[in-house]
Amino acid sequence: MWQSYLNGLLVAFGLIMAIGTQNAFVLAQSLRREHHLPVALLCVVCDALLVAAGVFGLATVLAHNPTLLAVARWGGALFLLWYGVKALRRACSRQSLEQAGTAGLRSRRAVLLSALAVTLLNPHVYLDTVLLIGSLGAQQSVPAAYVAGATSASLLWFFGLALAAAWLAPWLARPNTWRLLDLMVAVMMFAVAAQLVFA
Repeated sequence: MWQSYLNGLLVAFGLIMAIGTQNAFVLAQSLRREHHLPVALLCVVCDALLVAAGVFGLATVLAHNPTLLAVARWGGALFLLWYGVKALRRACSRQSLEQAGTAGLRSRRAVLLSALAVTLLNPHVYLDTVLLIGSLGAQQSVPAAYVAGATSASLLWFFGLALAAAWLAPWLARPNTWRLLDLMVAVMMFAVAAQLVFA
């Protein structure tokens, strides 16, 4: 049991730690201190459900259904391009983190819907979380322990990222730092979208 748990923990950590769209979104929300803990919790819950679905059969279904993968690919590319354009526009504006904060926080519902879109409209989440992590989990001696390990990795990572970034926000609130972060987010979104379109 513990071997399966540890395998899930290590495999999930290895994939989650790579800076991707979900991590960039959590980081941005945490620096704004805009509902960052509910966003982290939503990411953990989504990861847990997707890993469990992959381990217990969805990985096989997706691997044999190119239509579903195509829909996820093109829908995800369009969403990532839209989100990248928004980040690029913020990077070109003169707003600092503090000014953005005083402009008015978005509602928790709006932020969580955006987080859900960033998570579920990104085809990489299905390739990494469902297919890769799920396929490996299906081969474990105790698949449920593997899912628990992967969920633990997600919990530690997203809450660690959210809390650390929110704590560092006062030091990172300079306009140039915030512009650089938005520029990095935009480049990342465009790069992932290009991968989806041209792969």
